[in-house]
Amino acid sequence: MQKKQILLLGLILLAMAASSWAAGKKPSAPETAPASEPAVKVQKSDEQWRKELTPEQYRVMREKGTELAFTGEYVHNHENGVYQCAACGAKLFDSKAKFDSGSGWPSFDKAAGAQSVAYRVDTSDGMKRTEIYCPVCGAHLGHVFDDGPTSTGKRYCVNSASLKFCPIKKAEEEAAAAAAAKAAEPAAPPAAEAH
Repeated sequence: MQKKQILLLGLILLAMAASSWAAGKKPSAPETAPASEPAVKVQKSDEQWRKELTPEQYRVMREKGTELAFTGEYVHNHENGVYQCAACGAKLFDSKAKFDSGSGWPSFDKAAGAQSVAYRVDTSDGMKRTEIYCPVCGAHLGHVFDDGPTSTGKRYCVNSASLKFCPIKKAEEEAAAAAAAKAAEPAAPPAAEAH
């Protein structure tokens, strides 16, 4: 009888140690998450959102779901452009900030701007994470972690269902490059007046 109790106690201690170790290995929520949430600007009823979004988009963006890893449309997208909120069109991320994290979801090292993404604490699934959401319509985007490989140290892990990609056309890139080159040229000296 004592052997069974000792074995049971050993298994319990082993499970507790494994649980503590696993908890220490989970990505932590970024320390920079703001304490207050900004007010959402676009508010619609659930019925309106259901009409405008696909069932998968509704599940992810309105019910805070997660698409299966490696199944999203933009996981392997490497085109130049802008990632917008699929629900309202707000600019969220620039393609220059995108990197392959190996996680199975589109990952970015920074948002398009300081106010492009909003943050809130998420304690679901027994973890403390930082949820990212659209500050314009409140759509769930994914989570941000402090384990990114670039100088920002951030990994914005985003569901493709929350995104709409808008590519930059080659002509626009060339026009922008030409304008930048022209702006970088030294100014010509003023012409002398003829007498």
